[in-house]
Amino acid sequence: MNVSGMLRDDALKGKTIIVTGGGTGLGKSISRYLLQLGANVTICSRRQNVIDETAKELMAETGGQVLAVACDVRNTTEIENVMARTIDTFGRIDGLLNNSAGNFISPTERLSYKAFDTIVDIVLRGTYYFTLAVGKYWIENKIPGTVLNISTTYATTGSGYVVPSAVAKGGALIMTKSLAAEWGKYGIRLNAIAPGPFPTKGAWDRLFPEPLASMMDPTSRIPLHRVGEHGELANLAAFLLSDFSGYITGESITIDGGEVLMAGEFSHLEKVTSDQWDMIEQTIKQANRASKKE
Repeated sequence: MNVSGMLRDDALKGKTIIVTGGGTGLGKSISRYLLQLGANVTICSRRQNVIDETAKELMAETGGQVLAVACDVRNTTEIENVMARTIDTFGRIDGLLNNSAGNFISPTERLSYKAFDTIVDIVLRGTYYFTLAVGKYWIENKIPGTVLNISTTYATTGSGYVVPSAVAKGGALIMTKSLAAEWGKYGIRLNAIAPGPFPTKGAWDRLFPEPLASMMDPTSRIPLHRVGEHGELANLAAFLLSDFSGYITGESITIDGGEVLMAGEFSHLEKVTSDQWDMIEQTIKQANRASKKE
């Protein structure tokens, strides 16, 4: 499936956006599209060599400007360094995409305290640290900024076997809505995206090694019967970071092919064949006729 960019080429011209976890996967794909739309992009993650390679690749592809700064989002000093380097290079910060994440697929009772802490610290602490730092900068300098958080559908529904991630994503989502209410007076918007399956080589393999990968085929429970394309998520992210979404704040937009809808009590009936439906229909008619005679 070939996904075209939906915004005009200059939609983000002159904007500077920080993307955490921007060196690989979805963060890299979104950064590429932001650059194509004219934005300056700072990408950060803990591995300098990875983001250096990504910056070089993205600049060659798009002709845009990328700043790569190593950062552990759990460390406020490193966050402030990313911001200082970004301002020194591009003049200001207009947007923040909180994309850094970590996860374990595991029965919760198998996790150590440290494992639980690691996920919550990256996903929740990292998100509120970076958001608070950038928010203070915007308020002090009277800059109308935009924060976009990559959430998940189970931030609202909950889910077994990813409890640390659910706890952290749920907290980050409530922060998004709460700060949208509080910081709207400063012209600061905060929104979230809740993606379904958007496989990325590496992260997907780590989460779902064989034979788990075959057992967890996501297309079997998605009404559209496919996984998401990175370009589809990049389109939505760019829109929410752009001025075109200027009247949207405090929202979480689900992009999952309808996967979350399949949690309905009778959604599993999708597996019933046409012949079986004929049999069910006849059984219901017979039961109705019998009840009328009673």
